[in-house]
Amino acid sequence: ICEPDDPKEEGADPEAEELKKGHGGCGHAQPQIRKEGLKVFVQYKKTKEDDDEIKSLQPDKRLITPSEVYTVFKKMSDHDLHLLGLSDEYARPEWMILTVMPVPPPPVRPSIAVDGGAMRSEDDLTYKLGDIIKASANVRRCEQEGAPAHVITEFEQLLQVNYYYHCLLALAD
Repeated sequence: ICEPDDPKEEGADPEAEELKKGHGGCGHAQPQIRKEGLKVFVQYKKTKEDDDEIKSLQPDKRLITPSEVYTVFKKMSDHDLHLLGLSDEYARPEWMILTVMPVPPPPVRPSIAVDGGAMRSEDDLTYKLGDIIKASANVRRCEQEGAPAHVITEFEQLLQVNYYYHCLLALAD
């Protein structure tokens, strides 16, 4: 639980008592956040006060989607950012989630020499960019056709995996 500060006594002398910096907590239950592969799950600890019916309604563990995280980050106030040590002008947390990926056109993508330089071919990054473009087109097509949510989610996860591997390849170079 995010513990709030202890209430101050009305008759206490503020100068005589050493000032302590409190938690400033909200009092809400804090979840455990776990990462499994590329997915992030949240799990709340069950308390003794919880009714058995309430326990059965809420799942033990649930997936946090990137859009949920983006929405929460976007709603953070400037005051909260300051408390976290972030700048509201230079380091908003929603900027840390990639929503648009610039893709270079084919003529400027990296190529490699094959057979001693006589032939040129595309490198791994270029192939992975092609996979990202195809996966993105599949997501867009499914959304436009009104495909079921689980199908769109699968294509979104494929897009995330392709982007993840693209980043790994870029770091390896």
